[in-house]
Amino acid sequence: MDVLNTLKYENDVLRGYITWSGILLIKLLLMAFLTGFNRFRKGAYENPEDIRGRENVEIKKDEDVERVRRAHLNDLENIPAFLFAGLAYVFSNPNVDLALWLFRIGVLARIGHTIVYAIYPVRQPARFITFIITLLITLFMIIASIAAFFHL
Repeated sequence: MDVLNTLKYENDVLRGYITWSGILLIKLLLMAFLTGFNRFRKGAYENPEDIRGRENVEIKKDEDVERVRRAHLNDLENIPAFLFAGLAYVFSNPNVDLALWLFRIGVLARIGHTIVYAIYPVRQPARFITFIITLLITLFMIIASIAAFFHL
């Protein structure tokens, strides 16, 4: 498949990539609101300007807020790699069904990671499983893309 055909609306892999990547990016952006919500709910403000004018409020850390922040940082470390790998995979002329399932499962695993890490904490290995699923999918897409482009 040449580049121009890859970029056509009719390319189901590209449409699936854009759809699932969009969902993942919305989830990533919503993490900031989840952090802010938890800060407000727990009264855990980190900056002096956030508490100005409020009585009996001090700067403090809260474990629930920090948990959400760590989940957000984990997203910021892993989602870009998934997105770049997915885009390269789109250009490798993959099997449509396989590509769509990889995108779906990868995004749903990242959403699951947020749920079991930041929203409703669950004991390990739940977080590890959701993390490793997306990591393995990302690695697969990278290796498949390299193989397709270098005819390995």
